[in-house]
Amino acid sequence: EGGIMGSKQDWKKVLLMGRSGSGKTSMRSIIFANYIARDTTRLGATIDVEHSHVRFLGNLILNLWDCGGQEAFMENYFQSQRDHIFRNVEVLIYVFDIESREVQKDLGYYQSCVEAIEQNSKGAKVFCLIHKMDLVPEAQREATFLQREAQLKGMFPAVDISCFRTSIWDETLYRAWSHIVYSLIPNVKVLEQHLTHFAEICEADEVVMFERATFLVISHATKAQHRDVHRFEKISNIIKQFKLSCSKSQSQFQSMEVRNSNFSAFIDIFTSNTYVMVITSNPTTQAAATHINIQLARGHFEKFINANTPGVG
Repeated sequence: EGGIMGSKQDWKKVLLMGRSGSGKTSMRSIIFANYIARDTTRLGATIDVEHSHVRFLGNLILNLWDCGGQEAFMENYFQSQRDHIFRNVEVLIYVFDIESREVQKDLGYYQSCVEAIEQNSKGAKVFCLIHKMDLVPEAQREATFLQREAQLKGMFPAVDISCFRTSIWDETLYRAWSHIVYSLIPNVKVLEQHLTHFAEICEADEVVMFERATFLVISHATKAQHRDVHRFEKISNIIKQFKLSCSKSQSQFQSMEVRNSNFSAFIDIFTSNTYVMVITSNPTTQAAATHINIQLARGHFEKFINANTPGVG
């Protein structure tokens, strides 16, 4: 069967843009560089463009361009560097500081960015992150976000724009970035079919696959509905923090098991680039059987993810 990607490295150019101080580098550092939220106060302003290459799922490489947001740099991106910056882009992530006092200027730069993307990388996906939402009183967050979302989408009705509200202090950051990365994975629907089959074998309510380094959700199969729609990103956040705590004490996080009267949860290393979480509420399911199923499935999923033939999605 075709795999997720071919044997060649698959480079995806991702632009991270927004005004200076909007929080771009902080979120990048939390997701990809193992920072915790309180450590991001040490980060200085980004000068011009910082490039980083993040290996994701073996052969998929995110070529992340973190573009400094000072006015001189922004003007430069749209003029002398326009082709260089905006060509061959797969994803534009535009970050808005919800506390900004210069909303019209923010919207002007956003408009220039999307227009440049439309001219140079037609079909690129656009994600808008309405950031620092923790600074908005809780009762006003939903209305504030929906108003800004309507405004941003209304400026480009013909462009498919996805908006997320984010904060470095909670799981919303993981939700947004999981969606972004999900959009870049080829053949992800085929992977979901394989996970669904695996869930049936395990008699699991849910199976979730996480990328190993970032703990972003790659794919999942759900057999039983759950009332908490944000559960995946909460788990990403909790386990990532726990992993960092382990590494500070020179320990490696490998697996964990959580049980109560309602369910059992097993989190374990899966392939060389992923972890898997298996949730079961069946009281007759033996822990040993679940561990054996995970062990037996590893080779199949490893082969599928790193297949040497180009994926046929």
